[in-house]
Amino acid sequence: MITTFTPLAATAGGALIGLASVLLMAALGRVFGATGILAGVLTPSGARDLDWRLVLLGGMMSAPLLWLAMTGAMPVIDVPVSRNEMVLGGLLVGIGVTFGSGCTSGHGVCGMARLSPRSIVATATFMTFTALTVLVTRHILGA
Repeated sequence: MITTFTPLAATAGGALIGLASVLLMAALGRVFGATGILAGVLTPSGARDLDWRLVLLGGMMSAPLLWLAMTGAMPVIDVPVSRNEMVLGGLLVGIGVTFGSGCTSGHGVCGMARLSPRSIVATATFMTFTALTVLVTRHILGA
């Protein structure tokens, strides 16, 4: 498997995630944790709570259409695993998010910016296991 190095796209994406996090905190006093926002759509605490969550998720899902408008082509997404492997991965991420009390956007972006000890530990754990996963899958198993 070859990983394409895209520093400009990665920097732009990171800047947009950071901007969205700051705007959400400034406007509503809420932490930008994507899985928490999605969970709140499934179990909202009221109409006002549901509204901002739906707007934010709609914006996240419409990004490919913005890319299409800007470039004239839909973004190419190459997923080098089977559908079953994606479902299994999604379930594992869901379990990890539940036990970790949040996801990479909540802990890694917002929690780290607030110097939350829990988020620092969670992010260090995410990064450690990400590196180990890459080591095992690419260098030991040769995938």
